[in-house]
Amino acid sequence: MDLFQMSLEKQLEKSAPLADRMRPEKLEDYYGQRHLLDKGMPLYRLIVSDRVGSMIFYGPPGTGKTTLAMIISKTTNRLFEKISAVTSGIKELRKVVKEAEDNLSMYNKKTIVFIDEIHRFNKAQQDALLPYVEQGIITLIGATTENPYFEVNKALVSRCQIIELKELDKDAIVEMLLRALKDKKNGLGNKDINIDKNTLEILANISGGDGRSALNSLEVAILSTEPDEDGSITIDEEAIRNSVTRSLARYDKNSDEHYDTISAFIKSMRGSDVDAAIYYLAKMINAGEDPKFIARRMIIFASEDIGNADPRALSIATDVFKAIEIIGMPEGRIILSQGVIYLATAPKSNSSYIAIDKALDDVKKGGVHEIPSYLRDAHFSNAKDLNRGIGYKYPHDYPRAYVSQQYIPDAFKETIYYKPSNRGYENNIRKYINYINKEEEKEQ
Repeated sequence: MDLFQMSLEKQLEKSAPLADRMRPEKLEDYYGQRHLLDKGMPLYRLIVSDRVGSMIFYGPPGTGKTTLAMIISKTTNRLFEKISAVTSGIKELRKVVKEAEDNLSMYNKKTIVFIDEIHRFNKAQQDALLPYVEQGIITLIGATTENPYFEVNKALVSRCQIIELKELDKDAIVEMLLRALKDKKNGLGNKDINIDKNTLEILANISGGDGRSALNSLEVAILSTEPDEDGSITIDEEAIRNSVTRSLARYDKNSDEHYDTISAFIKSMRGSDVDAAIYYLAKMINAGEDPKFIARRMIIFASEDIGNADPRALSIATDVFKAIEIIGMPEGRIILSQGVIYLATAPKSNSSYIAIDKALDDVKKGGVHEIPSYLRDAHFSNAKDLNRGIGYKYPHDYPRAYVSQQYIPDAFKETIYYKPSNRGYENNIRKYINYINKEEEKEQ
């Protein structure tokens, strides 16, 4: 490396974003992920014993996937090569693998190949990794924000350990920010900065568990704030909020967060936690989710999880959808909120859902199950010659419009599909069915 290249590298290091300059180099300086890296935890043991195999780091942005891969490389004394799946192809991959193969054969030096956003590699590119991973020529560490079980080839997933990283909590981000403020070599320690812990906690909260964004937002706030007369820089809440240049809510209509949020929304309504349901509703609205998508899920929920425990729930959910079509957003948020509150606090029953799925299962199994002749269509000439409709008892001719009569095919005579709960209106249905059963017992 000549002097010009050395000078250029130093300049690039100085101009790098704060998050890059403050990247930890040792396990003890790493933030968060205590479920993986506390002493005694499986990943910690693999790293310190130098038994790290190929793995895929799966987690939100800014949680330290790249940093952890680099720390593993240094701790295990392995070479480190980084590839971006966005900008690299098979040609670049083969070049890196060839170098790794040479270093292993000539110097007995292992190489970690880190592939950022590995889910963006197509099938052919992912398949190209398989032989090198299997032969141990490289130790693959992939990083992805998407669920690898959905987005990465099964063959590759089966050869890797899946390590899930979680978003950083507030305390971890505050600790990260405080270290950056004190660090004179790589951080902001050479500046006279006035910022209280409450403001740091606000930044930590609005960072959405993303440590990289928190650090870079802090740097933007400091560099864009005019010093006081004494040369000090005072950073308040307003400066912080104005320095967060993008929404930090982790939500994309095609991402895990989309599916996880709608899942949590439905489960919160099912669990009658109205506050949680409203929170997830707000999260989806804030992320720009299609309100009609939310309303459609509410309609399904009204039948699947409430059913006849409150028959009005389906009508209300349908009305929410129609109202959203008429009103639109942002006023539609109020309509959605009203509907969610009703559904979350309504009595619950999944009896309708269970009944139809059980019946469908029986139908799909097939077999010949004749409809009783007296129930079959008799609206044609000569129907009596085929014994159609003969013996049918018309319920309205009997007290309470009920008469004991077999309607279901013989094979399912003893089958019960619908078992009403004792909640809400469904309790009335249950009582009526019990009455019918008693009347049938009398006739027998």
